[in-house]
Amino acid sequence: MKIQLGRCLLLERLHERGMTIDELAQALFYKPERLSDFIGNTRIMPLQAAISIADTIGCNVRDLYELSPIEANHETGA
Repeated sequence: MKIQLGRCLLLERLHERGMTIDELAQALFYKPERLSDFIGNTRIMPLQAAISIADTIGCNVRDLYELSPIEANHETGA
């Protein structure tokens, strides 16, 4: 099944943990602007960044984005 990424949920995950963007950036040695780009959907997190972020804030990688299944169009032959 194909999955489509929706909006980034990083800010919500940070709020749940009582953590700021600056604290996460410092923990990961990232620039806060990079995290803000993810949060604003300007950039999509690379898998390595998503895993590091999820491990640092204690969530599942799949919890960092809204996910929607994409239904395949089945073409029938005539």
